[in-house]
Parts: sequence; C-alpha cells; structure tokens
Amino acid sequence: MNTIEQQIEGVVAGILRDYQNGRDIDKIDLFRHPDKAIITDMIQKLLRIVYPGYYRDKSYRHYNIEHHLSMLIEDVMFNLNRQLMLVYQAGGMEPLEAEEKAQQVSLDFFNAIPAVRALVQTDVQAAYDGDPAASSKDEVIFCYPGLFAITVYRLAHVLYELKVPMLPRIMTEHAHSVTGIDIHPGATIGHHFFIDHGTGIVIGETTIIGDFVKIYQGVTLGGLTTRGGQSLRGRKRHPTIEDNVTIYAGASVLGGETVIGRDSVIGANSFITKSIAPCTTVSIKNQELQYKARNCEGCTKAKDPFWEDQK
Repeated sequence: MNTIEQQIEGVVAGILRDYQNGRDIDKIDLFRHPDKAIITDMIQKLLRIVYPGYYRDKSYRHYNIEHHLSMLIEDVMFNLNRQLMLVYQAGGMEPLEAEEKAQQVSLDFFNAIPAVRALVQTDVQAAYDGDPAASSKDEVIFCYPGLFAITVYRLAHVLYELKVPMLPRIMTEHAHSVTGIDIHPGATIGHHFFIDHGTGIVIGETTIIGDFVKIYQGVTLGGLTTRGGQSLRGRKRHPTIEDNVTIYAGASVLGGETVIGRDSVIGANSFITKSIAPCTTVSIKNQELQYKARNCEGCTKAKDPFWEDQK
C-alpha cells in the first residue's frame, strides 16, 4: 500500500498534468496579466487622491500634505503604467509599443482626475440633498456605499473611454464585491447621481443615465435577454434614464430601446420593458392583504379595540 506521502505526490502530479491541456484556465504566464491585488491597492490610493482629507494614511502631516500627495500620485501613476503594459502585451502588443501606449494612457487618465472630482462633488451633494438621514457631507463621504461605488465607477469609466481592456472591469467588480452595487464601467452617468442604500443594484454596460437621477436598492437597469451572447456585443442592450428620474427599490427597467422620460417616478418592484413618457408616475396597484385571526394562547390582541379597528 502506498504511503500517504506517495499518495500526495500522485495527487500533485495529476494536477500538474492537468495544466497541460491547453485550455484557457491552464495559462500559467503570470507576467502577462494584471495583478488584481495591485489594482485594488491602486483604488484605495486613488480614493485618497480624490478625497485627500478623508482617505489618508498615518504618515500624513499638515505641513507635508502636498509633498505626500505628489508622491502618492507618482506611485499610482507608476503602478497604473505597469498594469497597462501587462494588459496591452496580453492583447498582443509588442513590449515597446505597449510601453509607449501605457505611458500616454496613464497621462490621459491623470489629466482627467480634476473632471472626475468635479463630478464626484455633485454626487456628494446629491446624496446629502436627497437623504434626510445624512447629517453632513462628511458622513456621506465616510459612510455611503453608493458614493464609494459611484466614485470607483467614475474612475474606471475614464479608463473604459480610453479603451483600456480588463482594468476598468476589475475596478468596478472590486466595488461590487465591497458594496453589492454592480455598475459596469461602460455605463454613461450624468452629474448629481445618487444611489440610496444600494445593495443589489445592477447597471449594465450600455445604460445611459441623465442628470439628477436617484435610484434605490435592488434596482436593475439591464438587458431583455442575453441569449445572443457575444453576437449582442456593441449593441444598445440597456435602458436610457433621462434627467430627474427616481427609481424605487426592486424595480427592473430592461431593454436597449426602453427610455424612461425625464421627471418620471418608477415605483417599487415595477417591471418595465417599454418606454415611459416624461413626467409619468409608474406604480403597482396595491395587492390585497388578507387578515386572519389566530387563537394564540395568552393573546389579548383580539379583545384590544386597536386591533379590532385594524381588521
């Protein structure tokens, strides 16, 4: 009988042989693909760049904050450049071409940071204005998962617009894993965007969202079908939400031709696959609730005038 050590060696050898099948999952070239851990670390550093007074490390001192931020920007730029080179080489670019492309895209990305920060300021304002539970804008920045997801999306969207493969999706999927809010980096979202609560929200790649839009938890802005698979790539598959629209919890708005007109309100749990005219309220007629008294031992509810009134 084989010893346990021999059995373990046999298991290891079998797994190593399995890597020789030439499948997509068998790739072992670690140096031609981006590093998710580095990209996740970059997200945290980018948040410190976007919100310098909120996401900071222990080495901050008031007198050297500009120097520290300068070093931080250079650090993220260096790491972004390296990750860009990897994704470009993985896509077939020669090393020199990939290096030049990465440098230019990295510069373009950081040149867009002030515009991203301007948009994020409107998102902070929208959250504060739209939520009576928000005691301050500081609370919004520190505590609201919706703002975190939106900020990561806005940064990733810049890379998406620069046609960077994979990296934008890694960024937004990290935010998805942290918050439960799934925003594809390809979506187009206007200013003053507010996600309240947030968990379970899905916003598809070709979604277009206007200005001053507010959505609640569990909302899906999705496609009618994915049966076509890759043949649907490049088509408008997700809805358009015009300005000043509010979409309440659990609503689904589906289809690339579906337009929710400006100043409309979509009620909770609505299922919409056709366009809605501007200034329209959509709601589900209240379902009938049935009440049946239970004979609970020691229960005095049935004799209480308050409960009698509720029947």
